[in-house]
Amino acid sequence: MSISEVLERKNMTQYRLAVQSGVPHTTLSDIMSGKTRIEKCSGETLYKLSSALGVTIEDLISESIEKAAKERSWEHGLPEYLQNDLDAYKDGLKKKSSILDCLWGELYGSINCAEINEESITHEHAQYLRDKYL
Repeated sequence: MSISEVLERKNMTQYRLAVQSGVPHTTLSDIMSGKTRIEKCSGETLYKLSSALGVTIEDLISESIEKAAKERSWEHGLPEYLQNDLDAYKDGLKKKSSILDCLWGELYGSINCAEINEESITHEHAQYLRDKYL
């Protein structure tokens, strides 16, 4: 469960959580906005937040870890043509290829083809790839 969900359930504000937990308000804001991933926080910060909220550390980070694992899995097991175009685009980014615009176009077309024509990836999966790479 997210911190926002726990705050809402407990009718608590971010400010009150910051004061009760001893976690700086800016740190808490960064976590809640997604600027800082909660699983990257120190053990001390996680302990303070979980204690103030009355939940386990696992409860705080499990949703974020599951989301990250799902997103990582979305870049593997793709149709061969899409995987090739994705790998070529990532390689082009690394090498600052002069044909990056062409690689982008190939990847864009492959994502659309896999989603619309073949239905081999879901709309959510396609949107993840678009948001991350295009």
